[in-house]
Formats: sequence, structure tokens, C-alpha cells
Amino acid sequence: NQVEASFNAPSLFSPRRLMELRLPSGKPGKEGAEVISQFCANPAPDVILLITCNEWSKAHQGKWAEAVNRVGVLSVAWAIKPHELPDWIERRLRSKGLRAEPAAVQRLAERVEGNLLAAAQEIDKLALLAAGQTLDVDTMESLVADAARYDVFRLLEATFSGQPVAVLRMLAGLRGEGEAVAALTPMVIRELLSTAGLARVQARGGNLAAEMKSRGIWESRQAPFKRALQRHPEPKRWERFVAEAGLVDRMAKGRADGDPWLGLERLLLAVAEARAVRLLARA
Repeated sequence: NQVEASFNAPSLFSPRRLMELRLPSGKPGKEGAEVISQFCANPAPDVILLITCNEWSKAHQGKWAEAVNRVGVLSVAWAIKPHELPDWIERRLRSKGLRAEPAAVQRLAERVEGNLLAAAQEIDKLALLAAGQTLDVDTMESLVADAARYDVFRLLEATFSGQPVAVLRMLAGLRGEGEAVAALTPMVIRELLSTAGLARVQARGGNLAAEMKSRGIWESRQAPFKRALQRHPEPKRWERFVAEAGLVDRMAKGRADGDPWLGLERLLLAVAEARAVRLLARA
């Protein structure tokens, strides 16, 4: 109702209005889909409607999306995956007339950790400071700032994807940025509980894809979970991880003895690398 009222409300300050409708899940619901379809059937001449979604796949392409595409533009901007970043950086360097050794490209990718804006800014800076040079690792190291910005979402993606080196680097970054373990454990526990449920479904031969969808794990986020379940297919292993996460949480809150950062590190390494399970406190 609020969206529909906004479409019909007159503008006080401008002959045209830009309205942004945010759909984090990529689905507007039945009523929302009807409102969007009705607008597209007879779009107001003074309204520009921008719809943004965090998730997008074939499952989201309903009649409302078709209606948008008929009268407007449907543009999908896929996030660059970690393994695609070096190629993206190399193409960007070439577009600025720069050359770099593969190891130097990799070093820049490690420094920016998926932050494309930071990568673009660093490449612009390199175009000024190193024009005509072939960049090696030492030159890249001396000219590029550490622009990585760590958060629990990327930490968990690296953990479930099986990237122990990245896990250690991100944990060190979070700790250096002053993050508290107690602020990280709720999301860690939530994802471990969710994966424990997936492991039980997988173990009894259930429909894993349907279970992921029911838990809000859309297609674009499923690969790390699938890799983690391949490393640790047993439900009991995930129950153990959940118990360890609970212990780390109690450590962080002063309710149990131990170093919470060390406990979190060992837990996430165990999830990321099956051989590291022996690092956990309990056998």
C-alpha cells in the first residue's frame, strides 16, 4: 500500500521523481508483484522506478520481472568471485596501459580482498606512479596500500569454501581492526546450525537443493555450503562444530576459560580443512 501510494503522490519539488524499491531476497511477494505489474502496465510519466535485488536467479524471474523488462531495462551485475578477481585486475591494468607479473597481480588481489572500488583506485594510482613499468611483486608491495576490509560474511564464505589461508588472514584482519569475538559468534553459530540441518537432510537422502532454498540459501550462495558438506558429510561432525562455537561464545563472554580468538581460529580452520579437525579441544 505504501509503494502504491508513493506512485500516486505528487512531487513537491521536481517534475520527475526517482523511486527505489529494494528487494533483498529478489522476491516482492504476491501483493508486491501485483503492484509492480500494475505500475508497468501504465507507468506514471513523472516516476522513474529503480528496483534493486541482492539475490537473482531464474527462480526470481516471475511475471512481475517480465513486466519490468517489457517497459524498462533488466540488468544483472554478478559479483566477482574470489578466483575471478586476478583476471579482473589484469584487464583493468591493461586498460590503463599497465603491465604486471602474475605474482604482482595476485598480490594486489590479496590486498584488496574483493573490494573492487579499492582495486580500481589503486590501479588509477599505479597508472600515475608506475607508467611504462612492468610491475613486479616488490613494486606492487611498495605502491599499494592494504585496502582489505574484512567482515564475518566473507570470513564464513572463505571458511565454507575451504580456504584456510584466507581464513587466517581475515581473522588477523578482524582482530587488527578491533572486532570482538562476541560480535562474530552469533553469525558463525547460525551458519553452523543451518549446515548441520543440511547435513542431516543429505545423510537421509533428502532434497538438499529444496532444503537450502527453504533456509534462504539461494543459488548464488550454495556453492560454499556444498563444498563444506563434501568435506564433512557426517551430521555429527557439524553438531560438534556447533558445540565448539558455543564454547567459543562462552569464552568471549567470560563464561568459560580459554582464548576466544584461538578457539575461533581452530574452529574455522577445522571447518575449512578436514585435517584440521584434530586442532579442536575435544577429541
